[in-house]
Amino acid sequence: MALASTNEQEDKNTSIWMIFIIFLRLGLTSFGGPIAHLGYFREEFVARRGWLSQQRYADLVALCQFLPGPASSQVGMAIGLSRAGYAGALVAWCGFTLPSAIALILFALGLSQWQHFMPAGVLHGLKVVAVAVVAQAVWGMAKQFCRDKQHITLMLLATVVSLLWPAISGQMSIILVAAVSGYFLFKNKCAITPNAITEEPVDRVYRWRMAIVWLVIFVVLLFGLPVMAQLSSAPAIQLFDIFYRTGALVFGGGHVVLPLLQSAVVPTGWVNNETFLAGYGAAQAVPGPLFTFAAFLGASVQGAATGWFGGLLALIAIFLPSFLLVAGVLPFWEQLRRFTPVQAALSGINAAVVGILLAALYQPVWLNAIHHVADLVLALLALVALMIWRLPPWLVVLGCGAGGGLLALL
Repeated sequence: MALASTNEQEDKNTSIWMIFIIFLRLGLTSFGGPIAHLGYFREEFVARRGWLSQQRYADLVALCQFLPGPASSQVGMAIGLSRAGYAGALVAWCGFTLPSAIALILFALGLSQWQHFMPAGVLHGLKVVAVAVVAQAVWGMAKQFCRDKQHITLMLLATVVSLLWPAISGQMSIILVAAVSGYFLFKNKCAITPNAITEEPVDRVYRWRMAIVWLVIFVVLLFGLPVMAQLSSAPAIQLFDIFYRTGALVFGGGHVVLPLLQSAVVPTGWVNNETFLAGYGAAQAVPGPLFTFAAFLGASVQGAATGWFGGLLALIAIFLPSFLLVAGVLPFWEQLRRFTPVQAALSGINAAVVGILLAALYQPVWLNAIHHVADLVLALLALVALMIWRLPPWLVVLGCGAGGGLLALL
């Protein structure tokens, strides 16, 4: 019995170690954004290793696109959870996330120490590339989520309100109103046919009682952290609150994190706008999830927990809601996805977040990056490189940095 127990423990440790190595390799090589990440995951875990059936993988993707937060990271957590429980989810997240997070923290520390020695044009080039990246994201999301006049109208209304009311409270209000509007506008269009649902058994690690515990923790932190931040002057608590709420309330993918974080850290003076946009541009050049941009901001904040501690604190805070939601919702997903009002509300939210991102394309991205005709030309070249030539984002970022440096010499 003791020998059998030892063998089981060794098998479990090997499994967890294997999960970490696989996701670490993906975290080092997965360029191209969340859609590309999902393609890498499918090739690795469905086609190559057979850990999931095609239908089971599709169900996980549907769940993680339904939840707020970074879909690709959540799919990775769900795969780790299904293979080795909560430890599997943790090592999957660490392997996929830490390479880009460490790179961005190092960039933040280097920027704070040697910014004066770096040519100003290079930083400006990083801001210009953000114009192209956000424009590409707006176009792709609009084609996916805004295909009829009702969705387009919701998108444009969200853009107008977001421009007139740019605070994070305004964006949260937009999402809430969009959910209610989506329910009334699209409830007759979102019915799922019985043939579209598969009844695969839920793995034993997904105990519904524990799932409720995770959801309760999610809600307690969502509403409790703002109260703690108000009562406490500790910068670490305030930082954790900002990034946790952002991770809990971002719908529509990684790029939508841009306006939420900008309205949270720039007006407060924690990060200046130039550093914010330079870091956002640099985040396009690293593999892995775009949410690791939080690590750059956490390491860059002024007057709070800075450096490695701030970067890691912000990173954990922005991804923690994703873990809590995946662990809490996955056991109930088969029932929840049948619920037509949920699908209709999500349809309205998706249209609204495209509008929020469109507003962010104008302010702060465009207004802070495009000052001259040469800037516009560089941004258009970057957009063509991304959308027409399909060049890797990291290569486009390096090209814009070099282009900005050259323009500064002219």
